[in-house]
Amino acid sequence: MTMYKLDIATPIGVLEIIGTHHAIVSILFVERETPAYPCLSDTPDALQQCARELNEYFNGDRSAFTFPYSCEGTAFQSQVWNALKSVPFAQTGTYQSLAQAIGNEKAVRAVGSANGRNKLSIVIPCHRIIGSNGTLTGYAGGLWRKEWLLQHEQSVAQNRANQDSSKPG
Repeated sequence: MTMYKLDIATPIGVLEIIGTHHAIVSILFVERETPAYPCLSDTPDALQQCARELNEYFNGDRSAFTFPYSCEGTAFQSQVWNALKSVPFAQTGTYQSLAQAIGNEKAVRAVGSANGRNKLSIVIPCHRIIGSNGTLTGYAGGLWRKEWLLQHEQSVAQNRANQDSSKPG
């Protein structure tokens, strides 16, 4: 199966999107100053749609994603990643709450490990998971990016709430 790459520049660095004609398999921050894989004439629609939706997310115009993606991992990892998708935009959860959500309260460390193996940054929102004491903990893209993403989502949510409250009802 042929894999394609597409980079996008974001306010917090380059995101490398990897996928097939049918689905995205990886979205990870890379340590490059500029994108190395531009959109070409043969870039599959799935990658182009992913890039479009991620740009909308960074512009504050999107809080959920519709492009096709595929997660490959163990049954346990899949369970954790599915639970991650239930953490609402602009909110946070803890490793403990994820362990409880999958019905295995004692699996906090294993949940943390599965969270760290997530290859679909932002879309499967591992950045929304914080420590039980409220501190930011591990993020493959760097804690400074995690902090930025959380602040970005909270700002977008607040702007939407302000717009909604100013509409005549």
